[in-house]
Amino acid sequence: MSKYTFSLKNFKVFEVPGLDARMQAIESDIRPKLRNLGEHFTDFLNTHTADEFFPHIAKHARRTVNPPKDTWIAFSTNKRGYKMLPHFQIGLFESQVFVMFGVMHEAKNKAQAIDVFEKHLSDIENLPEDYRICPDHVKMEKPLIKDLTTADLEETLARAKQLKKGEFFIARTLSPRSPELKSDRAFIEFLEATFEQLLKFYP
Repeated sequence: MSKYTFSLKNFKVFEVPGLDARMQAIESDIRPKLRNLGEHFTDFLNTHTADEFFPHIAKHARRTVNPPKDTWIAFSTNKRGYKMLPHFQIGLFESQVFVMFGVMHEAKNKAQAIDVFEKHLSDIENLPEDYRICPDHVKMEKPLIKDLTTADLEETLARAKQLKKGEFFIARTLSPRSPELKSDRAFIEFLEATFEQLLKFYP
């Protein structure tokens, strides 16, 4: 059994009907791998930055009826939470694994965090061709950066800064049958390479 990588069975968790049943499936099938990823990448980030990071597994605690469409682990420098800070995430929807870095609308100093991305606009545009942006973390759709113009990126960043619900993440995704999910080694190599790119935008 794999320690880190997500199997086709893991993606099917999001087909389980009902909040309680799906949460039980997430707990038994996905969270053990998120915990393992949490240990690995907490150490990775603590080694590759001057800060101390903490892992935060999504609890979905506010849900009372609708089952979650995705789940994740986030990494931030606050032991109590991550939404108020720029943070890293690894997670999955029913047809997508995602890894990303950015800021949610709850971030305390969101404008300052977006400033960092604006100052590194050329670095964003020069990322490898499979990198994407995510202007809304609850949606699976993440446009490829290579398909966007400089004006598109500038507008997205401006909206993230100005709108109360605005967000901005840089992301990379995998489909359930991607070769990077065939083994723990391949998956970890993919994630580490992605984190190294994302660290360019860590303030």
